[in-house]
Amino acid sequence: MKQIKLMSGFMTVGFWTLASRVLGFLREILIAAYIGPGPLLDAFVAAFRLPNLFRRFFAEGAFNAAFVPMFAKRLEANDGAHRFAQDAFNLLAVAVLGLVGLGMVFMPALVWATAGGFVGDARFDLAVGFGRIAFPYILCMSLAALFSGVLNATGRFAAAAAAPVLLNILTCAAMITAATLGRDVIVWLIWTIPLAGVAQLALVWYAAARAGISLRIGRPRLTPEMRNLVRVALPAALAMGVTQVNLVVGQLAASNYENAVSWLFIADRLYQLPLGVVGIAVGIVLLPDLSRRLRAGDDTGAQSALSRAGEFSLLLTVPCAVAFVVIPLPLVSVLYERGATGPEDVAAIALAVAIYGAGLPAFVLQKVLQPLFFAREDTRSPFRYAIVAMVVNAGLALGLQPLLGWISPAVAATVAGWAMVLLLWLGARRMGKAAEFDPRFYRRAVRILIASLVMGAGLYAVAAIFAPVLSLPYWRYLGLLGLIIVSAVLYFGLGQLIGALRLAEFKSALKRGKT
Repeated sequence: MKQIKLMSGFMTVGFWTLASRVLGFLREILIAAYIGPGPLLDAFVAAFRLPNLFRRFFAEGAFNAAFVPMFAKRLEANDGAHRFAQDAFNLLAVAVLGLVGLGMVFMPALVWATAGGFVGDARFDLAVGFGRIAFPYILCMSLAALFSGVLNATGRFAAAAAAPVLLNILTCAAMITAATLGRDVIVWLIWTIPLAGVAQLALVWYAAARAGISLRIGRPRLTPEMRNLVRVALPAALAMGVTQVNLVVGQLAASNYENAVSWLFIADRLYQLPLGVVGIAVGIVLLPDLSRRLRAGDDTGAQSALSRAGEFSLLLTVPCAVAFVVIPLPLVSVLYERGATGPEDVAAIALAVAIYGAGLPAFVLQKVLQPLFFAREDTRSPFRYAIVAMVVNAGLALGLQPLLGWISPAVAATVAGWAMVLLLWLGARRMGKAAEFDPRFYRRAVRILIASLVMGAGLYAVAAIFAPVLSLPYWRYLGLLGLIIVSAVLYFGLGQLIGALRLAEFKSALKRGKT
């Protein structure tokens, strides 16, 4: 069995995802400064969420959950993997092309269904216009997801992980250029999205061809293999798409409040940094590795892979969650308070960040637990759990509105995230040893929590001391840097001391990644 180097894979995907998220931060900072919370940003968020919603269903949901295990097993057995990928490519291309055509025609209905509060004001027509420009992005990204799955299954993670960087580079460049030339920033931003999709697709298509999987556009064939793929992919796509459905439900609730869609969008992007770096890296690397180990009957290796993935997830997300809960206001103020985004916006965004932060470990643990089911081609169980989580989210997002107002979607998302983790964990107990965390995981999890809580207490105290500095126009950047340094020293120093982590393991993983 060709081994996938888990830790070096996590580091590779994590590095490129970190680069993408940092550039994404820059993108959101530019959006907040040039556009700011208001009707234009509300409309942009609603329009951009539509291709991302369907991308989860047709691309990352179906093909990271269903295609990757099937392709990896055929690759391992040398059983027609290239032909399988070609048939899947043709089928996906036709299906998504049809979806794009329908979406362009029925865009007003899509906006009404996902942002009903826009009806009757200027945001509705803006969102429809923006949506028709951005929606073709789904075609490029769906096909790119398939090529990324091919690359991930062969243990080549860099190109697929680097592709999202292009979106952020191009959108940042477009906004800066538009502002410099005195043009309409929002127009340049929205038109750049489909262009960035073409660039991302070209990158992974070329990388897959270099890896020996050269795919060409052809006539789709509904073979027995493709019928089986659709059968497995449909519930997987629905399960993975529930997160996006939850966001849409939250958007639907928030659209009734002025600027709330913008506030939640900016807060969501902040907590997506650790979620993307850790959660996506773990999910991408763990799924093909588990699939191969289960095929080889290596339950001990599968348990070890699951446990180390769990450790890696908690190691980086628990301290981030604590920081989001303890110091959301300084973080949001330094990152976003400029230009069109003022103090009232910052206070609202910080509240949402703190609530989302409480759910961050849950969102990442989902990425660890779901591959247990997908690697066994069991996509129905996660789908059933996701439906329960979706009902919880919708009930709280809409039901808490009279009590909590615009912030109810953030509370609902966090509670639903933890409900999903509980259901996945209970469901995996029937799978035996390969789906159980080993004793080392539990020992380290307790120590990670202790180190994070101590870090949080220290961070709160230092933030109180640095409060005057954090309010100054230029010195606040140094103040935030000081907070980051203090938290890192506290967490990693104490973590090394009490055995929550071993820095030598990171050094070893980096060395293996270079070889």
